[in-house]
Amino acid sequence: MQFNSICSSCVRLTKPFSSSIQRLPRTPFSKSFSTITSRSIIAAPPIDFTSQGDYTPTIDSDPDDSLSDEDKALLKGLSDISDDESDTSSGGLNARIVPASPSYFTGKPQFTDSLLTLQTLLRKYQLLPALAPVQAPRAAWHTLSQYRVMLGEQVSAAKFQNIKEILKRLNRIHPGLMPEEVSEVLETYRRDVNPFAVRRRIQMVDEDGKSFGLGRRKASTAKVYLVEGEGEVLVNGKSLNVAFPRIHDRESAIWALKCTGRVGRYNVWAVTQGGGLTGQAESITLAVAKALMVHEPDLKPALRRAGCVTRDPRRVERKKPGHLKARKMPTWVKR
Repeated sequence: MQFNSICSSCVRLTKPFSSSIQRLPRTPFSKSFSTITSRSIIAAPPIDFTSQGDYTPTIDSDPDDSLSDEDKALLKGLSDISDDESDTSSGGLNARIVPASPSYFTGKPQFTDSLLTLQTLLRKYQLLPALAPVQAPRAAWHTLSQYRVMLGEQVSAAKFQNIKEILKRLNRIHPGLMPEEVSEVLETYRRDVNPFAVRRRIQMVDEDGKSFGLGRRKASTAKVYLVEGEGEVLVNGKSLNVAFPRIHDRESAIWALKCTGRVGRYNVWAVTQGGGLTGQAESITLAVAKALMVHEPDLKPALRRAGCVTRDPRRVERKKPGHLKARKMPTWVKR
């Protein structure tokens, strides 16, 4: 390509750049490189370590009187230390301090030590005959807060769950083959009071033919005395219609008698306190069902199907700050 408009100074640059470079002739180095200097090397005389004994500070049999008692004791201690080092070096032992715990270098080794102890026991006795989870003896283990107090460490819930799983597996070992060390370890994780060992007292009909039942709902508590009669119901000394103006509350109070067809066969005398009318009526339902099962235990399946045996744990959810109610939020306005 030719460019007529380019000046002569620019045309000079169109020549190849390599042609303008003057290459220097390659000449071999006059002297090869070497790390050895021209000076003569003077080697140090060899040292015979075997001929010289270990240095040991010694104390003259007749020390100078100018030394104080503290200096003499210091010299004596240095000589003892050197003797111990010479004994160790002569035996070829490399002694070092081994931590008692494998988790010694962790921040707080209490949880890791307890976990490793349980895992070691599980590996050691995992081949022993084990019971089914349903047949294993029921045990109440420490709660998370109690376990934290026992260790003095803030353990997370997930880590505590791992501990409980190993405890349950060890607890399933057959009682006749349970090792003593496993029993001792499991005992440290059990609560002081076992709630499963406490048996409920069996209610009986008293001499007057009355049975007692206690029921709770929300903040209300009801005590009911049930006796065979003509179907009269008194709540705090008042009739049912006066105590509960709403029809729904009246139906709830005697629902246990109505679902089993025993409305006209028993008299009910109830004492309630706390809460509102709905809570008191539903607490009477549970109390009447318990008292009725004392007279007729065979009615328990029917009462359970009607929902009269299980206590209702629901309560009103608390109001939160920034909310209008428990969960209701104020209306959001963009501007």
